[in-house]
Amino acid sequence: MGGALDIDHLRGWVGRSETLHDRCDTARVRQLAATLDMDLARWRDGAELPPLWHWIFNTPVTPMDEVGPDGHVARGGFLPPVPLPRRMWAGSRIEWRRMPRLGEPLRRESRVESVEMKQGRSGTLVFVSVLHELRSADAILLTEGQDIVYRDAPAGAHPSPNPPAVPPVWRDSLESAAAGGPARCTLVPDDVLLFRYSALTFNSHRIHYDRRHCLETEGYPGLVVHGPLLATLMATLAWLQAGRRTPRRFAFRAQLPVFDGETIGVHSAAEGHLAKTEVRKADGTAAMAGEMSWES
Repeated sequence: MGGALDIDHLRGWVGRSETLHDRCDTARVRQLAATLDMDLARWRDGAELPPLWHWIFNTPVTPMDEVGPDGHVARGGFLPPVPLPRRMWAGSRIEWRRMPRLGEPLRRESRVESVEMKQGRSGTLVFVSVLHELRSADAILLTEGQDIVYRDAPAGAHPSPNPPAVPPVWRDSLESAAAGGPARCTLVPDDVLLFRYSALTFNSHRIHYDRRHCLETEGYPGLVVHGPLLATLMATLAWLQAGRRTPRRFAFRAQLPVFDGETIGVHSAAEGHLAKTEVRKADGTAAMAGEMSWES
């Protein structure tokens, strides 16, 4: 642990807020579509943004002298300075009033809602919950509850490095996979895919690009695939499977990390006005699970 954990001190961050301004830029949307190997022709000003693609906008812009040793913004600004080395996006709950449209201005208002400490099998865990509202002008487009988990690295972890990813990344396209009944898209994330998503989200967390940091500092066997990227794959597949219908809600929970070079399947099974989604590893273990719903 990086220092004494004073939960009462950390709870002093509850109520802190920040506001970030951006524009739903068509060029960035096309870059994400290209990264996901999707058709580029439909992305023009006025088009609706697919679910969870709003995460490439309204990202913090951090000067280099404010970056912490793990590549994230140094702790103790908007988020509390939790003295645990591993930081992961554990899950979110999103509710849309309407989808963002390409070309419109966006404003994200965020507030720390709670800071809680728990004991898990791996030791001390600290959960920070943040509420986001995404607006355009005075209209609320969506609300999102985000859970961030902090935990210790395992003592004495010296993992064997994962073998490198074998191209191609996309063994099935999201668009072709969505044409089936239960939809399934297979891919092997590599460092190029992770680099592109990090660039699109201005995310300099070293676990996504610095293999030496992953192996020697955090005890991971490879680069960690972004939780929001995996959630975006689940939500996009369910949205495509539903004929691009605008969803009402989506919630997901991360269960296991995914590393570059692993073969994973993204699954979506429609059940009436719901779609159950999962990211599964090659052995069938669920790494992430989610559910999308539409109005009846």
